[in-house]
Amino acid sequence: MGVSTSSPENGPEKDGIAVVTVDFPPVNALPVRGWFALADAVRAAGRDPRTRCVLLTAEGRGFNAGVDIKELQAQGPSALVGANRGCFEAFAAVYECEVPVVAAVHGFCLGGGIGLVGNADVIVASEDATFGLPELDRGALGAATHLSRLVPQHLMRALYYTSRTATAAELHAHGSVWRVVPRAELLHTALELAREIAAKDGELLRLAKAAINGIDPVDVRRSYRFEQGFTFEASAVGVADRVRDTFGNEGNQGA
Repeated sequence: MGVSTSSPENGPEKDGIAVVTVDFPPVNALPVRGWFALADAVRAAGRDPRTRCVLLTAEGRGFNAGVDIKELQAQGPSALVGANRGCFEAFAAVYECEVPVVAAVHGFCLGGGIGLVGNADVIVASEDATFGLPELDRGALGAATHLSRLVPQHLMRALYYTSRTATAAELHAHGSVWRVVPRAELLHTALELAREIAAKDGELLRLAKAAINGIDPVDVRRSYRFEQGFTFEASAVGVADRVRDTFGNEGNQGA
């Protein structure tokens, strides 16, 4: 359980691909330590001069269910601060990774999962993948910054206000998902794309990543930090707890 990395040297792929895998049963709702561990793993992979592409994957039922709601309920404000900081670091690590990041998404991709894939360079998804922000149903806010990178503005607002999800096929139609494949083919397809990227000159890839980030129309770090201020406000006035207390007790489902 946790975050693991197969490096270009000792992993199954010795062609410049670092595979970072998240595994927090039962639903990959990450505790505070999990977000920081993920950030550290992605940053370390990107700094490795042998790495030319990072492949972000997950084990279990779904790609990511966001933060661990039960941890928030048990530990209160300290866990909220930790979760916000951890998410900020993990999202930034993916965005700022020195080489391209390919996200291989299966099952559910919710809450913090949207922050990860919204900051990735390319998304490959299985046919059963769904994407959404159930934040308003979980007493939380945030990651509209990243959902805006996946769907048009008005659709983003509709999904955000309703807590509905979009399918991988729908995101593919909007151009934000590269390929949609049967679940059994997900890892193979994602690795195939990662190999194609990693075949390029490593130094030039790093320059290309920096150049593309430099022309982004939205500063994702600043935009997400702005959103987080409203998350704190919701917590401070008691709205977050009121909504969160109505949330079901099925495992450590996230937001």
